Amino acid sequence: MSHSLSSDTEQFQAFQKARMSRDKRFDGKFFVAVKTTKIFCRNTCTVKLPKEENVDYYLIAAQAMESGYRPCLRCRPESAPGSFAWLGTETTVSRALRLLHGEPEQSIEHLSERLGVSDRYLRKLFQQHVGMSPKQYQLAQRLLFAKSLLHQTSLSIENVAISSGFNSSRRLQDNFLKHFNLQPNKIRTNQVAREVTHTLNIFLPYRAPYNFDYVRNFLKVRQIEGIEEITENAYGRRFTWQGVKGEFCATVNIEQQGFDVAIKLDDLSFLYQVIQNIKRVLDLDLDSTSITEQLKTSGVDEDSIVQGIRLPGVWSLFEAGCRAILGQQISIKAAITHLNEVVRRINIAKGREEFVFPSPEEIASFDLSFLKMPNRRKETLKAFAQYVADNPNADAEDWLSIKGVGPWTVAYAKMRGNSDPDIWLGSDLVIKKAMALQNINPDNSKPWRSYLTFQMWSTM
Repeated sequence: MSHSLSSDTEQFQAFQKARMSRDKRFDGKFFVAVKTTKIFCRNTCTVKLPKEENVDYYLIAAQAMESGYRPCLRCRPESAPGSFAWLGTETTVSRALRLLHGEPEQSIEHLSERLGVSDRYLRKLFQQHVGMSPKQYQLAQRLLFAKSLLHQTSLSIENVAISSGFNSSRRLQDNFLKHFNLQPNKIRTNQVAREVTHTLNIFLPYRAPYNFDYVRNFLKVRQIEGIEEITENAYGRRFTWQGVKGEFCATVNIEQQGFDVAIKLDDLSFLYQVIQNIKRVLDLDLDSTSITEQLKTSGVDEDSIVQGIRLPGVWSLFEAGCRAILGQQISIKAAITHLNEVVRRINIAKGREEFVFPSPEEIASFDLSFLKMPNRRKETLKAFAQYVADNPNADAEDWLSIKGVGPWTVAYAKMRGNSDPDIWLGSDLVIKKAMALQNINPDNSKPWRSYLTFQMWSTM
């Protein structure tokens, strides 16, 4: 099934102009498929421009692949900045794609359950809005990720297969032949045997403008000592992912409009998920120009808008919940002091030389009497940790059953731990002060109210 754009739309006409001019602002927002070569490219590709009657336009790379086109080896469509802007108001599909990116191996039944819809209805939505089934989309993403690893890393074909969810080099090769008409080793220009190193170096693009100074300063104030490392031009941290340890350092590359990311990971089978989470934490897939327009319609003065604003994330929903609970009704500085003390004491008690964020079980069972805060809040933190330990897949809304956890705590955790783009923290004291100085209508920023929340924080 082809899901190319209809030629009678304004969007199609805009893409025509962007293709002819190779406008970088549209890079990754659509892809150009050439009928005569059966290859699809980014609009910025430097090849000779094909005739208009010989091209189709697709909003995502997976659609072009499903229609029988293979990705260009020169412009590498898989390396274009990501974007979900084309989804418009179809929030169920948008959420589904984000969940699939974060956990590409999850079953459609599990995904449907998390979205609160039937798997049959989810498949129908995918066919309607994406032009393929969820499983076909999953496969396309794994193939594009494998292609990116072959271009960028020194991983063996076997390790590329493991990292991209194909389990074996044979299965990877079969899928490359079927969808790309290529053997994986043909992707690499250098056919000399490569040594696998302990550190993977991968480039992750963003769509400019990207305000790294804003992201860095926001994270710096909330830094966890011994886990996070923040410098003038980089953000890094140690982490655990489903029990696997790793660390990364993302250095901003303004000239190339992206981040040079160095990753160490004990188990490569989780590499795809880890990279997607890094992209989420740094908010790399956002089109900030569309956010700026939304903020204007909400009444934010144009001169005060943070250009290139991003939503700095937290590594996990659990960590975000801990931060929110410890930050209830106190300053940011006091909250981070408490958090750092919890992290330091638990890691020392466990004999760790390299700190990691404590697990729910560790916080639930640890004596928190050293914290200089009301006992009720300590009990809330322990109860929260125990609840997550017992219900690791529970939705954040379910936390409201925990004594001491209210709507603000849940909303903050979802905004930073899930990077939910539409959280409005209107009850926040800082935002109330900011709102008193401006005539703002938050509803006009839907479905991007999280960015309005961060914008209001930035003005105080």
